[in-house]
Amino acid sequence: MPLLGSRGAGSAKAFGLGSDSKPIELDYLIVAGGGAGGAKSSAGGGGAGGYRTSYPGGTKLAFKKGVSYTVTVGNGGPACTGPNYDTCPTRADPGGNSSIQYLDGTFSATGGGGGARGGGDGPGSAGPGGSGGGGSSPGSGNAGGYSPPEGSNGGGGARGGGGGASSAGTTQDPSPGGPGGSGSSSSISGSSVTYAGGGGGSGDNVTGGSGGSGGGGTGGPSASAGTNGLGGGGGAGGGGAAPGSSTKAGAPGGSGVVFVRGPGSVTLTLSPGSNTVTTAPNGDKVGKFVTTGSFTVG
Repeated sequence: MPLLGSRGAGSAKAFGLGSDSKPIELDYLIVAGGGAGGAKSSAGGGGAGGYRTSYPGGTKLAFKKGVSYTVTVGNGGPACTGPNYDTCPTRADPGGNSSIQYLDGTFSATGGGGGARGGGDGPGSAGPGGSGGGGSSPGSGNAGGYSPPEGSNGGGGARGGGGGASSAGTTQDPSPGGPGGSGSSSSISGSSVTYAGGGGGSGDNVTGGSGGSGGGGTGGPSASAGTNGLGGGGGAGGGGAAPGSSTKAGAPGGSGVVFVRGPGSVTLTLSPGSNTVTTAPNGDKVGKFVTTGSFTVG
């Protein structure tokens, strides 16, 4: 959890913080975008986006009343779409970082690592990230170096699953595809939801690896995307088709999500309108960001 540092008098004045004004502290959950799955057969799954939270019981972030703060929601890593998958990169694209601007700076989570391309080509090296992608040389998790860690390592082997928030991807070679690592659950929204599951590895001509709980996509032959708003990694491309067929496409990662939560006495105003404010069962106010925007607290 973050340690909230002190600010000098001049810096505090710049934020409009006087001696008689007290910052408002909010809980948070930040999930970054998931990485894309590797293209072609025998490929690695995409890693989940980084997962960082204060809820419940962690150190909250401080905000000044009436000040606009920027929230960035990371997109999922895009999949390579050919036209010939031999031309796809040896490592799929990573997910985008998510972040919250607050009184003392910016608090971030790292996008998930891309899965390694399959088919025996290239180094089989997956990308690092919040959670790492799967591949012969798996990607490492917790790329931000945070404590507690924001995610896990990808699974090894050509068909390794992508890492998830709470467990590593499964190492797998030969077939079938390795499952993605499990995500982590949170009740910050008012109900328990699991986020940041890793993508499954490619099964070549057989069953693809299952996506990790929390939005991870299933591996090929019919690879599925990570779930938007959960930060899951994308499944890897499958076999059973000629080069250039859509069945060998690695699927994209899912976009991330950001929550802030405070007592019922506060007012949260979010923009744009696709970002929403709800009331939790205990009366707390909960702001949910599914796209990049800003908010004020009062």
